[in-house]
Amino acid sequence: MDSRVSELFGGCCRPVGGGGALRGRGGAGAGGGSKGKKKSGRNRGGKANNPPYLPPEAEDGNIEYKLKLVNPSQYRFEHLVTQMKWRLQEGRGEAVYQIGVEDNGLLVGLSEEEMRASLKTLRRMAEKVGADITILREREVDYDSDVPRKITEVLVRKVPDNQQFLDLRVAVLGNVDSGKSTLLGVLTQGELDNGRGRARLNLFRHLHEIQSGRTSSISFEILGFNSKGEVVNYSDSRTAEEICESSSKMITFIDLAGHHKYLKTTIFGLTSYCPDFAMLVVSANTGIGTTREHLGLAMALKVPFFIVVSKVDLCSKATVERTVKQLERILKQPGCNKLPLLVNSDDDAVTAAQQFAQSPNITPIFTLSSVSGENLDLLKVFLNILPPLTNSKEQEELMQQLTEFQVDEIYTVPEVGTVVGGTLSSGICREGESLVVGPTDDGKFLQLKVCSIQRNRSACRVLRAGQAATLALGPFDRSLLRKGMVMVSPEMNPTICSVFEAEIVLLFHATTFRKGFQVTVHVGNVRQTAIVEKIHGKDKLRTGEKAVVRFRFIKHPEYLKIGAKLLFREGVTKGIGHVTDLQAITTEENSLDESLGLRRLTF
Repeated sequence: MDSRVSELFGGCCRPVGGGGALRGRGGAGAGGGSKGKKKSGRNRGGKANNPPYLPPEAEDGNIEYKLKLVNPSQYRFEHLVTQMKWRLQEGRGEAVYQIGVEDNGLLVGLSEEEMRASLKTLRRMAEKVGADITILREREVDYDSDVPRKITEVLVRKVPDNQQFLDLRVAVLGNVDSGKSTLLGVLTQGELDNGRGRARLNLFRHLHEIQSGRTSSISFEILGFNSKGEVVNYSDSRTAEEICESSSKMITFIDLAGHHKYLKTTIFGLTSYCPDFAMLVVSANTGIGTTREHLGLAMALKVPFFIVVSKVDLCSKATVERTVKQLERILKQPGCNKLPLLVNSDDDAVTAAQQFAQSPNITPIFTLSSVSGENLDLLKVFLNILPPLTNSKEQEELMQQLTEFQVDEIYTVPEVGTVVGGTLSSGICREGESLVVGPTDDGKFLQLKVCSIQRNRSACRVLRAGQAATLALGPFDRSLLRKGMVMVSPEMNPTICSVFEAEIVLLFHATTFRKGFQVTVHVGNVRQTAIVEKIHGKDKLRTGEKAVVRFRFIKHPEYLKIGAKLLFREGVTKGIGHVTDLQAITTEENSLDESLGLRRLTF
């Protein structure tokens, strides 16, 4: 755990000298603006003795290089189809084909006629596997030839057979009044804002949010893309069910609060909902503000993030540039070590999406307006191409484990009963399945039955690891549930504890951190006050120091796992770490609640 992240919270960072940002266009090659091999210079092309390169093709992953696909034999065609299936499986339904590139990454290019024939073959391959193709971009290369030669980058998309659509979760962070909810309203509703916040009204959940214009709770919004890369949202009077049916890729935005007094809600959204990415929204006219703290949270929890500079219609070009330079300076500080990539064109957006997923150090920056719509399409291109972080193998390994569902929200719905919302951490959950939920205040687990499942407001029979959903529990007593519980398979025999140890880094503290200090601990969906019982090997901690600390929950036991990421706070005090040891409650205390027969409901 890098203690330098503390500089983001403490505000004591120094800008890095030299080393300009990676920004602007992605070079002359069609392959994502990669640096390529050292001997090839900077991927600018133009000389036969210094040709541009991409990194050599990887055996794993969803990117495939093909020099040409002109009139393949039947045997070769079947082999190519099998290869496409593999790449789609690796990308969980998405693959990128670079046509005109050799396997070693050399950008050779094809003539107009050869490219037309190759794309025709690629379409036939896609039809064979039930996929669609979209041309992302074309590039001319100068490769020792009098005939113009092109490289084409193609996105192949097919919804996996066992899924309704691809799903990515994006947490939306940023300072208060930076335009987060307005931007989501414009993206998901399909209408530009009027400059007075009309677009955000549909996102608010409470009257005081509408009156103040400030988000205080966590809300979810969906943006779909069909197999051809076209946006599917609430425009044209679509319902959530229609968006899910029409989309092959779904972006679920988690709209978090920006105001400092709602920080605990924002941290809970980041830790419990397991976002794949974070979108950091910065207002061009007011600057950084709380953004520095949100940036530190995303880094501490290792959530990859990209930045959107909003409200550019309110500022002069010089003000926008000053805000972008300020962001670049923060990103290049020792605690961040990021490479900013400013997105100014569709080509930049494609480059940013590919490099962002491949390298954790790349941070795309968009400048846009929710009122004029300036550069809004670039963000949509980026979100359309953005690949999932986990591959199919990791997904399958999670699905083979026992069922574990985190309870993040609890509702009572008329004529349905008790409903819980959350994320399935591992395994598979089906309608009608019997699970146990806990721990209760006395450390017990209670039996229940899953009556029905909904994802993105549409019915779903099977829930797979990594997916978020709501589960209807019928007449189960809501008072027995709370946020932070887990629903697990009865065979799991879950371990719970009140005392645990964690290796921590104290990110910021005004004086010294000692035994007896009380902090609010966030571990996944668990949020509870804990007291520091012991600091191993030391009497006290100061900002930036590491130690193994023993914590005790002051209210009730919780379900934790060794290795889980931990974040704690109390006022300006903040720290991060991971759980290293659990003092498990004995099996007798942790057994299924045999004595509470009345609470075991049959359906």
